[in-house]
Amino acid sequence: MDDHGRGYGSRPEGGAGAPLHDVPPDPLPYEGVWRFTAPAVDASVPQARRAVRDLLLRQGVPVSDDLVHGLLLIVSELVTNAVRHAALLSPMLAVEVAVGAEWVRVSVEDNHPYRPTALETDHGRTGGRGLLLVREIAREAGGVCDVEHTASGGKVIWAALPLKPAHRAGQTGMSGM
Repeated sequence: MDDHGRGYGSRPEGGAGAPLHDVPPDPLPYEGVWRFTAPAVDASVPQARRAVRDLLLRQGVPVSDDLVHGLLLIVSELVTNAVRHAALLSPMLAVEVAVGAEWVRVSVEDNHPYRPTALETDHGRTGGRGLLLVREIAREAGGVCDVEHTASGGKVIWAALPLKPAHRAGQTGMSGM
């Protein structure tokens, strides 16, 4: 995977209604935006997981084990979807990790124009529920996820999760796919 670190960035694009807080005037050492590109092939799924895990560790992002597991599952699902459904029109994909003072956002971008939606549970099917899983992981963590079109006609699917565990009582402001 090619690593195109973009240094410090403000709050990630997308999700204007997301419960993300403004960053402090001086960024924390772990804040920034990093982008990895990879071919849309099966081998990129574990490579993307390792790249995200290693980035979080290397930057010293204060993430719990549960959050890391959730983020890595989200990355696996999103990269797998890009490989399975977009590779014909998008031979390359991009994984982006944006970390703020109180949140982390992972996204996968491809050049395929189809905008998927999360399918409801169908116990007769063995697949097709990846985005539903992403939405549920984000919701459980107190985060949000969405699908957006890119200027080039492709799409970005992203999930933003708070670095601190969500409080179960009175939780509001969540949106989903």
